[in-house]
Amino acid sequence: MKRRSFIKKSTATASLIGVSVTGVNAMNILDAPKNSHNFNLKYAPHLGMFKNHAGDDPIDQLNFMADQGFTAFEDNGMKNRSVETQGKMAKTMSDRNMTMGVFVAHKIYWKEPNLASGNPDKRQEFLNEIKASVEVAKRVNAKWMTVVPGHVDLRQNIDYQTAHIVETLKQASAILEPHNLTMVLEPLNFRDHPGLFLTESPQAYQICKAVNSPTCKILFDIYHQQIQEGNLIPNIDACWDEIAYFQIGDNPGRNEPTTGEINYKNVFKHIHSKGFKGILGMEHGNSTHGKKGELAVIEAYKASDNF
Repeated sequence: MKRRSFIKKSTATASLIGVSVTGVNAMNILDAPKNSHNFNLKYAPHLGMFKNHAGDDPIDQLNFMADQGFTAFEDNGMKNRSVETQGKMAKTMSDRNMTMGVFVAHKIYWKEPNLASGNPDKRQEFLNEIKASVEVAKRVNAKWMTVVPGHVDLRQNIDYQTAHIVETLKQASAILEPHNLTMVLEPLNFRDHPGLFLTESPQAYQICKAVNSPTCKILFDIYHQQIQEGNLIPNIDACWDEIAYFQIGDNPGRNEPTTGEINYKNVFKHIHSKGFKGILGMEHGNSTHGKKGELAVIEAYKASDNF
């Protein structure tokens, strides 16, 4: 896209929502890369990843992502944004042919058991939040929402905890099924999030099989699973029929591909070879600050997607 066309488009978009592209942000746009890239997979950036180029406004950031060739977007905090902002972001994604990825569906209990405990009040709280998330998903055209079952219950056998979680997720599935929405269960690694119930992909696979609903699938976060269990490609294959979503981050550092030990080109190539049409969320930081770091992220994805 030529520089003049890009400025014109960004200005028009901002005008529609009552925001002008002026000052520092206009200068950032002038410095932005001019040509989009055709990626093999739907990589999804998040807000803040390109703010030095696009500015703080979420609409400008979405337009910048689309101009670089990214065809998806994810936003953990979407549920907490105003209805007005959600609507503007949804319209921009629709206009730019971007697919909305995950948002976090509920309050996550990092330090105390909730779903694992079998506590009926905690279960009802979770189900109420799932109901509320249905409305958010409709508003922003989302198909997936992230679910983290929370902390372990140290006073109960692991099998009882699993049964409690399965029952809760079955009830949540009954809420989601009429709307064709999917909650994706995310196992998290022991180092960054000690004490959580769900940590490994085989465990998530077992739970999804027990729930037995198309609305309950796995979010396979490659960063977390590299730390927790490794053996990435064989584990992806082993639970492939229950994976609906991927997230990305290299290790160590949880930054863009090519900055750590994971051979993302091979991992992406394998996922693509299996016919995956879903989203791979870029849930990581930038290894370098400023515009230089943002350009490095874009180049890292071009290199890792070059297979």
